[in-house]
Amino acid sequence: MLRRTPVTFLLLIAIAIGYVLQLVTNDQVTELGANFGPAVREGQYWRLVTSMFLHGGLLHLALNGWALFQLGALLELLMGSSRMLLIYFGSGIAGSLASAVFTQKPSVGASGAIFGLLGALIAFLLRRRGALTPQGKSILMQLVGWAAINVFFGFSTTGIDNSAHLGGGAAGLLLGFVLPEPRRSLPAPGPPGPGYGGGYHEGEYNGPV
Repeated sequence: MLRRTPVTFLLLIAIAIGYVLQLVTNDQVTELGANFGPAVREGQYWRLVTSMFLHGGLLHLALNGWALFQLGALLELLMGSSRMLLIYFGSGIAGSLASAVFTQKPSVGASGAIFGLLGALIAFLLRRRGALTPQGKSILMQLVGWAAINVFFGFSTTGIDNSAHLGGGAAGLLLGFVLPEPRRSLPAPGPPGPGYGGGYHEGEYNGPV
């Protein structure tokens, strides 16, 4: 898996390093690069990216890390490392922009980028819906359901930056529809494993060539 999904593992290492920096600096997340609308409007655009590698505590980091491992690995297997990286950063920046516009407080987390991976996976499976196996259809329904539950949870719970989730998810969905698929045989989603990422196996359907 490390050889097949190197970008996912590098991103996991990057967000872990970001959390270590938070601990070393006594959680000075604003100074480290939290997303903050007024600062971004003053020209500190780097916050749109750095905020993706900071988190609001160990639980926040663990949840986002697990989601990135599941969704990122699956998307990287299906669409390739370069496309996965483009979707991650494109969605993350889109989510940060939405947060900077609609959120009044500093925000941190990889959730916008992770929602982008989720949106891209939904788009990928919808593009291939005619060739999906029952397992693939099951994974598609799980992804849609997981997205809907988390959006509802974000609207009904304080302290969650739902604007980043929606902005990142919309960007990922769009990128998932418009990016060309890699010109190689693709692994099919297998029966879901622990979490919502599922397992993988070869041969149930192939990507277009």
